[in-house]
Amino acid sequence: MTQVDFYILNNQPDDGLALLTCRLAEKAYLKGHHAYIHTTDQRQSQLIDDLLWRFKEESFVPHCQLLNEEDQAQVMIGYDREPPLAFDLLINLAEEVPLFFSRFVRVVEIVACDEAQKLLARERFRFYRDRGYPLNSHNITL
Repeated sequence: MTQVDFYILNNQPDDGLALLTCRLAEKAYLKGHHAYIHTTDQRQSQLIDDLLWRFKEESFVPHCQLLNEEDQAQVMIGYDREPPLAFDLLINLAEEVPLFFSRFVRVVEIVACDEAQKLLARERFRFYRDRGYPLNSHNITL
């Protein structure tokens, strides 16, 4: 059964959500996992794509945006299509639970510190809880 972890940002520096996303993607890559970052739209996908190249000077995370079926990398970013089947980690930045979440071994939900985002995250938390998925919460300060 899919493990779901909520990472709750206690503070909101500029690009805090994107920065935490990059850190988690790097950690997954270094552990040999295939990660799919599900964003809200093309703008956010591009932001994450750009930041993965420069968020840490000594880091390299091979990644690409999922724009068509031929695109492949260990870390992929997308918003409007399902990722390849081989991926085991979903980092969800969207406001809703993606329909394909249950095929992942682990789902990470990143929650910004503003109240509107927390309210949406509580709805996603209830969705997973009501269906019996194992849940963890982590408070993060950047």
